[in-house]
Amino acid sequence: MGLYLLLGFAAGLPFYLFSATLSLRLAKHGVDIVIIGFFAWVSLMSTIKFAWAPLLEKYDVPGFGRFWGKRPGWIMLSQLAIFASALGMAFTAKDTSLPLTALFAVLLAFWTSTLEIAADGWRVELAPHADEQGPLVAANQWGYRTSMVIASGGAIFLADKFDWTIAYLAVAVLAFLPFPVLAALRPGHADASGRMAALLTGTLASLGAIVASIVAVGAVGWVLLAAIGSVGISNPGVASYWVFGVCLLPFILLGVAVPWLRKLPWDAPLRRSAAVGPYVDVAWRYGIVVIPILLFVSVYRTGDVMANTLSHPLFNALGYSLKSIAAADAYVALVAGILGVTMGGILAAKAPMGWALVIGGIMSALSNWIFAWLAHQAPGGPIWFSLFGLQVTAGDFDLYLAMALDQFGHGFEGAVFVVYLSLLVNPRFPSAQYALFSGLAFLIPRLLAGLSGVFQKAIGYDGFFLMAGAMSLGALIFLPFIVGARPKPDDTPAGATA
Repeated sequence: MGLYLLLGFAAGLPFYLFSATLSLRLAKHGVDIVIIGFFAWVSLMSTIKFAWAPLLEKYDVPGFGRFWGKRPGWIMLSQLAIFASALGMAFTAKDTSLPLTALFAVLLAFWTSTLEIAADGWRVELAPHADEQGPLVAANQWGYRTSMVIASGGAIFLADKFDWTIAYLAVAVLAFLPFPVLAALRPGHADASGRMAALLTGTLASLGAIVASIVAVGAVGWVLLAAIGSVGISNPGVASYWVFGVCLLPFILLGVAVPWLRKLPWDAPLRRSAAVGPYVDVAWRYGIVVIPILLFVSVYRTGDVMANTLSHPLFNALGYSLKSIAAADAYVALVAGILGVTMGGILAAKAPMGWALVIGGIMSALSNWIFAWLAHQAPGGPIWFSLFGLQVTAGDFDLYLAMALDQFGHGFEGAVFVVYLSLLVNPRFPSAQYALFSGLAFLIPRLLAGLSGVFQKAIGYDGFFLMAGAMSLGALIFLPFIVGARPKPDDTPAGATA
């Protein structure tokens, strides 16, 4: 639990830097709300992380992997790369070149996703059952939520006191702190005398990987911007057709392929492939019921993602100060988020999973609808009381109330959901399959979140958050089809023997 508290902290720190905090930063710099919405697509790196997850199953990081092990090695590489990417965002914090801002934001999202792949695979291996997963997930989410508060409230506070560059530099330093803690550990199989050689080799290999990722992301980004420009990035209507097409495509292809994949024997090349075997195994184990499972997984967190995209631009549009927003993201979000995660983790471990998912969906809907109410309130008003030197007005209290319900609800929903996803995974392929499920969980939400600015201009902030809450409730229609789903027994020789 202590280990996963630390790993949750390491993964949560970068998240807000390329999501909610970045959207507030862009809003303060006068970037159009539609373009701010497009920046939500940066988070798609986490959605497509299954594309490179098999590499983490097959390969070790030179130096790090030999001494600390496969998954800790990838975590350490990711931490170095997260630190470098956060530095890049700090030194481009004036946002004078939005493509450059996007480059470092994508790199930060890529390496954060890589860290999550390694950490999630390790967690599934360590705790394969629901009663073990609940407490471990809660500890992981405590660390995650705590660090997100630091990266949001703390960064916004520093931006108010100094500037955005100082804010990002401070978070970059904090994001690096778990690295020396991991480096100080010594697995039972390792000789302590080889630590420094392993650390040097791993660091050099990491620098090579970081440089390669900058070149690759820069080249792909240039091609994508040119392609999107040709179909009209300035035409939201055209962009929306592409988005909805991409949302539907995976499910259409899967529906066609499942009957065939279900019949493959254990020694078929597709099932034994290191690249696609873990994903073929999902369809083989669950059969046609994998379609409603993945549809449910793909919609359940929509409210959470949509709220994260436009909540801070809403605060800015209403006129709340950076100091008030920082207090909401720090004091209020930390306490409410940890309470939500704790309650969700307990419920997931003790209650039937179907009921836990229902309650989580309701909490997510309420978490969005409170922002629809906030959109009709205003900052200012009489001073009610002082807290930690901060004068709280009636308007500020509205903001804190909305943030408390949002963080409690989404923390609760998130803890339940992580346990559910973990139970879907085949322990033979923990990293790759969890990356697939957790990636698909945010495919539709993050594609839609990229159009959040378009929605906001059409229906306003209140209409946007009412719609997002309804989407969270809509996912529950799939529950009757999936709560009784059981995977097909392993037919491999090793599985049959077990």
